[in-house]
Amino acid sequence: MAPNSPSDDTNVPLAVREEIRQRLRGAEAEHDVKVLLAVESGSRAWGFPSPNSDFDARFIYVNRPEWYLSVGLEEQRDVIEYPIVDDMDINGWDLRKALRLFRVSNPGFVEWVQSPLVYESRGGFAARARALLPEVYSVERGIYHYRSMAKTNFRGYLQAEQVPLKKYFYVLRPLLSVRWLERRQQPAPIEFERLLETIQDVEGLREAIDDLLVLKRRTPELGLSPQIAPIQRFIEQELARLETLVPSRAEREDPEPRLSVLFRELLNEAWAA
Repeated sequence: MAPNSPSDDTNVPLAVREEIRQRLRGAEAEHDVKVLLAVESGSRAWGFPSPNSDFDARFIYVNRPEWYLSVGLEEQRDVIEYPIVDDMDINGWDLRKALRLFRVSNPGFVEWVQSPLVYESRGGFAARARALLPEVYSVERGIYHYRSMAKTNFRGYLQAEQVPLKKYFYVLRPLLSVRWLERRQQPAPIEFERLLETIQDVEGLREAIDDLLVLKRRTPELGLSPQIAPIQRFIEQELARLETLVPSRAEREDPEPRLSVLFRELLNEAWAA
């Protein structure tokens, strides 16, 4: 079963996509696995890369069936990691690990399967996982995760008179993701542009963010600058609002049976003769 062609996007040059695909073939040969999905997960997928941003390729792979039929399964390494070479950061998760993380709404997994930049996809894994999102994903956990991320980055970087401009995106993206979750009760998209739909009612904010986006995409490394008043004000107000927010908990069945079925189907399909 050959992998499908990668998606085409100017954020990832053709030569880079081909090199990443070659390294994925090397990982398959070295570890005797098959890659089910490989995507871009960082700022290039979010839509606000700098000219010198790394390529953050993430993949989900499946081992041979006998690998899972082991007394020492829990002691076996279930990740594949490589050092960064030529600005390419490539690592992946075993399928069982990935689905166990999906079961608890792990934000990394949820963002990977929604990435708009796909290097390759095999066996419909991503589409089948996305189809399960409404049943598996916990909006409550998502809100807590993104609120914590925004708070941590704000406290760490954006309270001085001079602030690192790029850190605004690491606070804005999670804050807008929370607004998306509150309003739509479904996983937030990975693309920052789509999240901007949630702030159409905030006067002056969209213009300030658009200006900063243009600067981010053109400048190799944004430096320190005085605080940007409209963005700073929105962040502070939003964090104050979220401080008292208690997300509602939706009752749902344990998704483990459905995820186990998906695991067995993908395992059998990947290694079918």
